[in-house]
This record gives sequence, C-alpha cells and structure tokens, in this order.
Amino acid sequence: MMTDARIGIIRALRDGIPLSDTPFEEVARQAGISLDDLLRQLRQWQSDGTIRRFGAILRHHQAGYEANAMVVWDVPDDRIEHFAEAAVSFRNVSHCYQRPRFAGLPYNLYTMIHGLSRDDCEAVARSIADKSDIREYALLYTTAEFKKSSPVYFPSEELDD
Repeated sequence: MMTDARIGIIRALRDGIPLSDTPFEEVARQAGISLDDLLRQLRQWQSDGTIRRFGAILRHHQAGYEANAMVVWDVPDDRIEHFAEAAVSFRNVSHCYQRPRFAGLPYNLYTMIHGLSRDDCEAVARSIADKSDIREYALLYTTAEFKKSSPVYFPSEELDD
C-alpha cells in the first residue's frame, strides 16, 4: 500500500541522494519522517526487491564514453536465456531486454552497449556473438540525445505546471 510516508520518501529521493555528511537524515527530514522509519522502509524495499541498490549515476559522455549502441539481436526463442546470460556478463552492457518481433523487424533481444569508441562497441558485440553463438545482429548508434531522465513518481503540484 502506498502511504503518505512512502510517497514522501520517493519524492525526497527522486533527484538522487543528497551530497551531504548525513544524506539519509536529510532525506528523512524532506520526507517528514524519522531516520529510523526511513531506514526501516528502505531495508524493506531492498528486501522485497522494490529497490536493488543505491549508487552513483555516471554521466558516460562526461566520463569519456562517447559511443553508445543499441544492439538488436535475432535470438531463437529456445536460446533466449543462454543469450541473456552471455550478454549481461559484459560490463559495457547496461541494458538487456526481450521484446516481441514485428513484421520487417526480426529482432527480439536488445542490448545497450557503451564504449569509448564505436570500435569498442563493435568489439563487445562481436564478443557477445562469439560467447552466445548468435550471429544475426545490428548496431544502432546514438546520433542525438533528446531526453534522458529517470521517471518522476508522485510529482508535486508545482512540478506539473
């Protein structure tokens, strides 16, 4: 059940953990709850899988990762698990999704590969292909980024304007 306290926590965390000597105390204050209540709720969410972890978000372009490729893969249905296991074992792969095939688009698995260069992305894709024995794929490079943001849950009224 979504309570006011839980909504307050989500709102307090939506822009990330504050850079502070006491970040969780600040989040608790913003959420209008005690630090103990905040930590109890975060542990519960971690335990039930609602949240996986807290971590820094790397702005990959600023860190020198200039190439991003969505790689589309045509994977036989009976080999999806094997392929996914192979693909996610590479640190350059940030996303791996299964989607339905469509007429004219035979691909059913999608990975996002980040590299310092296109050559890096191509090398990772080749390595995934070798490890999974899947040869039907195409790299689609990012040419422009128009929006990249985390979803906003429970926006306050002033954000809706």
